[in-house]
Amino acid sequence: MRITVVCDILGEENNGTTVTTMNLVRSLRAKGHTVNILCCDEDKLGKEGYFVCPTRSFGPFNGYVRHVGVTLAKPDERTVRAAVECADIVHCMLPFALTKAAIRMARELDKPVTAGFHCQAENFSSYVMLKNCRPVNNYVYRLFYDKVFGVVDCVHYPSQFIRDLFERKTAPTKGVVISNGVAEHFRPEKHEKPRFMKDKFVIVSTGRYSNEKCQSVLIKAVGLSKHRDDIRLVLAGKGVLDKKFCRLAEKYKLKDPMFRFFARDEMLDILAYSDLYVHPADAELEGIAVLEAIKCGKPIVVADSDRSAPKALARDERNLFRSGSAKDLAARIDYWIEHPAELAECADYYAHYEGVESASDCMDRMERMFADVIAAYRRVPAGEEAYAALEGQRER
Repeated sequence: MRITVVCDILGEENNGTTVTTMNLVRSLRAKGHTVNILCCDEDKLGKEGYFVCPTRSFGPFNGYVRHVGVTLAKPDERTVRAAVECADIVHCMLPFALTKAAIRMARELDKPVTAGFHCQAENFSSYVMLKNCRPVNNYVYRLFYDKVFGVVDCVHYPSQFIRDLFERKTAPTKGVVISNGVAEHFRPEKHEKPRFMKDKFVIVSTGRYSNEKCQSVLIKAVGLSKHRDDIRLVLAGKGVLDKKFCRLAEKYKLKDPMFRFFARDEMLDILAYSDLYVHPADAELEGIAVLEAIKCGKPIVVADSDRSAPKALARDERNLFRSGSAKDLAARIDYWIEHPAELAECADYYAHYEGVESASDCMDRMERMFADVIAAYRRVPAGEEAYAALEGQRER
């Protein structure tokens, strides 16, 4: 198959959407498929396999856009046409301008289109300080439906949670639920803590530094804990709120917190020696970071938000805290510190948890989704011509 992946915001692999995009691209290429990427990353100009559009100008708001770390594409018709024309199918990652242009071009050139659901309304509304405004979020979802997810040939939902939420807010879609999956190198291991963390209770949380990830709630909770001086907090990630988090940690007198982005091997080591994984986000469509922690056998505490998929991963109420409440989260943290035997039992439960799908299995299902959509679009019975071509790619 020849697949063009459209990603309005690509950049470095330091956020969930980009990591998901590149994992998909690498998997498909390894299976013998031709994969091109349509994006607006200037550093990809001239590189094989990339079609690069210019970036969009927001006039007097350019400074703010750069500050929040978002670079959006300005669709160029010639570039979009070239990227779509060479594909058997177009797969879009985000419901923004470049995706809309790619959908229009695919229809003009009679090509099938799929779209991955990787952006909650809150991911957008939080940037304009309206994360908790229900009418705004409902309006954003309606726009997503009308312009993208309601018009493509198939929607890829990373979780049943986000499919149910989106279709409840809008209308039924043609879609499939396929997790982004967890790589096989995430597995239960126990590493010795670094010297400066020895005899300390290590809490780790992973995610882009942003308002909807609610890391500030976790920082405050550690500051409110009865065991504050015995806790070492690791916030693995990066983003425009890093300075704010450092000031907040200083205000709440946290002891030697670690706030930075970690490479994969470093992250595996941190998960192996940490005691508790906390995910304070109140909007999360799948929560791969939580699934990775579970795969490593870590006890978890997650927000009980109705807008967050990880809520369903809680074993019982001890693994949940009231969304947005630093005081309630502090109480949960104190409970686990004061009950080490129960913490160990909880760790064993998650080490044997069977609800986490492997990335390789999920990528196989994504490959089959593309073949199914192409077959349906060409009105070829599934299992015949499209699958024969798919098997031929594998044999080569």
